[in-house]
Amino acid sequence: MPTCNPWCRVLPLSLALCAVSTPSPLHAQVPRPPATKTVPQVDTYHGTQVADPYRWLEDDNSAETGAWVHAQNAVTFAYLAKLPLRDLLQKRLTELFNYERFSAPEHRGGRYFYFRNDGLQNQSVLYVQESLDGPARLLLDPNTLSSDGTVALTVTEPSPDGRMLLYGLSSGGSDWNEFKVLDVATGKELGDHLQWIKFSGGTWTKDGRGFFYARYPEPKPGETLTGANRDMRLYYHRIGTAQSGDRLIYQRPDQPDWIFSARVADDGRYLVITVGVGTDRRNRVHVLDLRSAETPDLGGTVTPVLDGFDAGYTFLANDGPVFYFRTDQAAPRGRIIAVDLRSPAQSSWKEVIAEDPNPLDAVAVVGNSLVVNYLRDAKSELRVFGMDGAPRGEIALPAPGTVAGITGERKDREMFFAFTSFLYPTTIYRHDFDRGTAAVFKAPKVPFDVSQYETRQVFYPSKDGTRVPMFITARKGLVLDGSHPTMLYAYGGFNINLLPAFSTANIAWLEQGGIYAQPNLRGGAEYGETWHEAGMLAKKQNVFDDFIAAAEYLIAQRYTTSSRLAIQGGSNGGLLVGAVMTQRPDLFAVALPAVGVMDMLRFHKFTIGWAWVTEYGSADSSRAQFAVLRQYSPLHNLRPGTNYPATLITTADHDDRVVPAHSFKFAAALQAATTWDRPAYIRIETRAGHGAGKPMSKMIEEQADLMAFALANMAPRRPAP
Repeated sequence: MPTCNPWCRVLPLSLALCAVSTPSPLHAQVPRPPATKTVPQVDTYHGTQVADPYRWLEDDNSAETGAWVHAQNAVTFAYLAKLPLRDLLQKRLTELFNYERFSAPEHRGGRYFYFRNDGLQNQSVLYVQESLDGPARLLLDPNTLSSDGTVALTVTEPSPDGRMLLYGLSSGGSDWNEFKVLDVATGKELGDHLQWIKFSGGTWTKDGRGFFYARYPEPKPGETLTGANRDMRLYYHRIGTAQSGDRLIYQRPDQPDWIFSARVADDGRYLVITVGVGTDRRNRVHVLDLRSAETPDLGGTVTPVLDGFDAGYTFLANDGPVFYFRTDQAAPRGRIIAVDLRSPAQSSWKEVIAEDPNPLDAVAVVGNSLVVNYLRDAKSELRVFGMDGAPRGEIALPAPGTVAGITGERKDREMFFAFTSFLYPTTIYRHDFDRGTAAVFKAPKVPFDVSQYETRQVFYPSKDGTRVPMFITARKGLVLDGSHPTMLYAYGGFNINLLPAFSTANIAWLEQGGIYAQPNLRGGAEYGETWHEAGMLAKKQNVFDDFIAAAEYLIAQRYTTSSRLAIQGGSNGGLLVGAVMTQRPDLFAVALPAVGVMDMLRFHKFTIGWAWVTEYGSADSSRAQFAVLRQYSPLHNLRPGTNYPATLITTADHDDRVVPAHSFKFAAALQAATTWDRPAYIRIETRAGHGAGKPMSKMIEEQADLMAFALANMAPRRPAP
């Protein structure tokens, strides 16, 4: 799906606005990049001709595209370098990011594995402890693997006994991963090297001799970052052998769009294979009986268990042949069921936890309990149930916010989870099941006084009357006089929740009295699958209407004015920004679309884009779907002679999820259409990708550029009385 992974949400793409006073807009001195050449490319969709004059920019390997990137960046970075406050903002952001951060530990074989960042390290470092209160030992530092910090540690999976670590590396922000294995005791690599892995982790057999993983065929020359990713296959790798000898476990050449993920059950007896198609929530569940945890048999037959493709099913745990699943089958807000492999028909299912009025966000099986994270108006509630579904109480959380991750194994008597909110830095808690208590395990010390600020949640009506929630964070005692620079950030798609989360970058702007607003648009999962379905396919316009209504609410309630309102989103959120700025260019002062899906007629032709057809539809599929996509596609709805908001598009040359051609073509078309009363630039990062794994140094530089750009193109703030 076109999004960043959950880790990057802790340091989100959201803009931070910061100023003692806002400088005047630079409308009178807007340098223009060279005009982009056009080609006579015209495509026909169901009898309708559509011009695509910037098609040549899709070739990321051509010297001509490279020259265009260089010319665009030259103008963009020259403009940004002269902006008032840019250097000051970069200095302040460097100070604010400089605090210690941790992840929730993973417990394996008596060892605890966790990430730590001392503050300004480009990549977080993996540590291990031999006991909960033992000394920490550095295990793997990805910062030593490249001079510019662009090699990221993306996958870490300790073996069941904690003796070995499977880890994945990504270079330059690409989704492509290489897997390696090291000895935990010595920290030495074992020589295993696996390639062409994307959208897959690894799951060990309980004997610790190898692991299952999925990969794609090696791309053709020149297509590594743009070629379509199809025909995924599931393999088993035995430690100490070459990848060429890996055993093929499952493939479906007749179904090249199927995507596999696998997990060895806790008892080691079964391999549970989840089969998905694109980003469709529905999936199939197939099982391979390994017969023994000590000597797993890889030669059995993969057997379908839940094969109706009628709902989403997530494997949680098993008691022998009885499997527990989280599902939205007959429960759009989610429930937990038990399925006996000996009688898997739906009529024999047992409901363990029924659907709740609040949607079920996540489930973990720890302490021989079902730990369930529910969402109440986009805020976490953590409840504990027995494996039979009997309630065992609620785990108190320190504030309204988000449980960002839960770690622990079924046999453990302790559990770790991360908690965060807009004004609550991500803190790691340890829950003791025997005592029924949760206490702080690792807490950051942020150079910022949170007591001066507050978050409120409001509800506003969308265009069709739907009640939409929005979080607003600002200084306490804020005077609603319309004078405040405001950032409106959202996502709205792919069944993904946008929940309260601490963003260091936003602090710089909160310190100066700005407002950060985050609505929960339809298309997400904040209210279950029904909320998601109301913002996908032919109903995608609801998402844009929800976002526009949020902006109108902020203006009507005197939080801000159009001349002081910036909008931002990344990936699917970049599509959101592109769509609303073309539909309502009068409503916003600044638009900041990041790595956005901008060409809705051709997105499915690159890398994993085909997988998003289940969310968006396809212009090739039918006249009706073409009409819907054409109606809101940002690239195809720019109108010549329009005074568009000041726009800074951001993308990266190694983005192989939403390929940069989307942003390249949109930038060229926007520059040709806008009146240039306000700037229209593109900032193209090199050695970077879709967002995950971006080095801290690049993140700080980019945030400073975005803030300075926004401030320079907003109306001046009125002086305080």
